[in-house]
Amino acid sequence: MLPQPQRTAKPGEQVTVSAPDTTCDARYGADAQIQVELLDPYGPTVLEELAPMTDDGGFSFVFTVPAGVAPGKAGVTAYPYNVDWCDDTGVNNRAAQAAQDLVRVSCAQRLVPLVVLGPGS
Repeated sequence: MLPQPQRTAKPGEQVTVSAPDTTCDARYGADAQIQVELLDPYGPTVLEELAPMTDDGGFSFVFTVPAGVAPGKAGVTAYPYNVDWCDDTGVNNRAAQAAQDLVRVSCAQRLVPLVVLGPGS
């Protein structure tokens, strides 16, 4: 998710988050968006942004590490916005929705580490 070699950043520096298109015919739609979040070393979300995503899930998004983020091991996560993003059946449940409403389920959140450097680092 974070292209190599960027695994560290200081507040005020830019970070690129990206992913290639999937090969499973995801069909997110023409207006699909990705939600990118930065969690500081103590857990709170310090950045939450939406960005364009392709129909097959590809995206590239650049954000600036906010001032005041505590130095230490932070986490970056990105997932499709406003869809049932945690379907472990292997079937695209958005392609042919039934009359019933889909309920988003609780799943483990994948965090990619980003070490936030302090002053003088």
